[in-house]
Amino acid sequence: MAFSKGSNAGAMADINVTPLVDVLLVLLIIFMVTMPIQSIPVDVDLPQRTDQQTDPPPNPPDPIKLRIDASGQVFWNDAPVQTSELETKMTEEVQRDPGNQPELQIDTNESAQYGILAKVLAAAKNAQMVKIGFVQN
Repeated sequence: MAFSKGSNAGAMADINVTPLVDVLLVLLIIFMVTMPIQSIPVDVDLPQRTDQQTDPPPNPPDPIKLRIDASGQVFWNDAPVQTSELETKMTEEVQRDPGNQPELQIDTNESAQYGILAKVLAAAKNAQMVKIGFVQN
């Protein structure tokens, strides 16, 4: 606190900003030192430009429409199917043409249980399906 002389106004209260500046400078130095440690390079494989024209795949297969209703029943192209049979059906589709798999379009009712969807996704992963999409009707 500073006291002014010759005035009857009393004590003059000024904020001492020196400790605040010291703390801010220390924090700035800490951040400057730790930021290079936190930046870890990530390898990204970018596509390379080629002069060759690639032909699009001939007639992509029709997508598989998988629907899960509110009761937990699973429908494969509007035909009811058990969740235990899904993996074998998906494996058959993948083995039919591994390079040109059909897309699995999953439509789930809002009130369906998440466990059923988790089983469907696990079956798709085990069957090595790579084209999976979520649709909402």
